[in-house]
Amino acid sequence: MKKVNLTTKAKIYFILLVIFTVLTFAGAVYVIKNNGEPNAGYACVPMVFALAFSGLFHSEINKKK
Repeated sequence: MKKVNLTTKAKIYFILLVIFTVLTFAGAVYVIKNNGEPNAGYACVPMVFALAFSGLFHSEINKKK
């Protein structure tokens, strides 16, 4: 595996990606534990942000090449 030196922007994108991924799973668990009564948006909205930061993170890494 090749080691990549990350820029500050890439590190911030990665941290936000991890945070929103954790929030996605927490929202999914919350909806499942409450038998689907709460809105599924508790899991979907953080997922959208996680996907956005994932794209930004990967574009920042590929920009260095």
